Amino acid sequence: MKRFEFEYGAGTMSAELPDDTDVFIPGETVSDPPCIPEDKLEQAYIDSIRHPIGMETLDHLANPDSKVTIIFPDIVKGGTQPTSHRKMAIRVILEELGRIGLPDENILMICSNGLHPKNTQEEIHKILGDDIFNRFWYKHQIINHDSEDYNHLVDCGYNEAGDRVFLNKYVYDSDVAIMIGHTQGNPYGGYSGGYKHCATGLNHWRSIAAHHVPAVMHKKDFVPVSTHSTMRHKFDQIGQWQEKSMDKKFFCCDAVLDSQSRQIEINSGWAKEMQPIAWKTANKRTFVPWAKKKYDVIVFGMPQKFHYGDGMGTDPIMMMQALSAQVIRDERIMSDHCVFICSSLCNGFFNDNRWPYMRELYKDWTEDKLNMNKLSDMNRLGEYYATNKEYIRRYRYTNAFHPFHGFSMMACAGLAEKDTSAIYIVGAEKPGYARAMGLKTRATFEEALEDAKKKFVGPHPNILALPRTFTTMSAHLMMADEDPSVQ
Repeated sequence: MKRFEFEYGAGTMSAELPDDTDVFIPGETVSDPPCIPEDKLEQAYIDSIRHPIGMETLDHLANPDSKVTIIFPDIVKGGTQPTSHRKMAIRVILEELGRIGLPDENILMICSNGLHPKNTQEEIHKILGDDIFNRFWYKHQIINHDSEDYNHLVDCGYNEAGDRVFLNKYVYDSDVAIMIGHTQGNPYGGYSGGYKHCATGLNHWRSIAAHHVPAVMHKKDFVPVSTHSTMRHKFDQIGQWQEKSMDKKFFCCDAVLDSQSRQIEINSGWAKEMQPIAWKTANKRTFVPWAKKKYDVIVFGMPQKFHYGDGMGTDPIMMMQALSAQVIRDERIMSDHCVFICSSLCNGFFNDNRWPYMRELYKDWTEDKLNMNKLSDMNRLGEYYATNKEYIRRYRYTNAFHPFHGFSMMACAGLAEKDTSAIYIVGAEKPGYARAMGLKTRATFEEALEDAKKKFVGPHPNILALPRTFTTMSAHLMMADEDPSVQ
């Protein structure tokens, strides 16, 4: 037997699995493409920014009188190390704008948090580092996007697909809009960065409701993850409509990142032409053709705190979203009767500060007074929650998720049940929460595996262990004979 440690709460839980269990750890089992050495990073940024793809350089776009917005993603993505993409890109861009003669007072930095919580002062400081933070924060030139601040939103109408589009007014009114993004694997549409950045991060929930909903996320093209899904196309359509509405292109600076958030490649320019180039390199890191067989059992662990914050691994709806993200990433290597076994505290902690509406969502779902037969049925309550004045107030003023964000979580969460034969949660302190979501519970990994053998996968299943699933930048696993370049 092989011994494994899987994420669980703030620590790990042990498992004894058969000797023939395969293991995949991003960046280790298959090495990432080489990252740019630290001593060459600054020059790489200069070269990229001075040679943008598909558009003019900053010294042609801006002059000393220009109003410039610099848009950067929130704490959820991208790393905070001294050489992180955000810190390096913004520093070099500020130097380029300084060469033009643009004064600091003409620059506004905007955190593109979208429906995510507004980042706190401490988080902004961590994202940007001492120099940039101290240079702009105390002059009130660093703000969060507020998707409910109608004085600073522009209604761009409906695009050709019939989707409503909004845009941050500060960005709309600026002469040059610069977006710092990450070409980073994402189960929603393939990659972050590019047009996904502005379509979600600078928009309004009514526009996000065009794609983060069952009508899009339950289409056949959504699983497994790819850059050819309806969702990805909607990101591009919405971002390009924003550009058309403000009569200028976003100047993007996106970095392809490795499993430790180090820069593999930096690409700048117009998202429409830059994205496909960035994706070619990103595919080599993100879509990994590795598996030589389909897996009947996939084993991993879930900490209490990861991507979206403390409680993601205990709140039952967020827990389901995380499970579904694994389906989206790994469906190519899953057998038709695949079973997940995952450790989670599952202790009923909802984090009411972060998601003040989740208890009510869970109650509406589990009490079934509204005839909810599956999670996607909850989507019809989206308007009810998204217009709740108290939940909106919490989003605007207490660093909570916007109430509509819960509906994208539920739309995704339904995929876990749809595309697996069973999901076992092991180590649940309050197993009733898992059972209410349609999951099975057992005390240990070993008990769950034995039960799965009897009921679903037979006595000799192919087993894959995924340690550090939620604490390392994930890969999208593929069969060894699949071509990652076409994703």
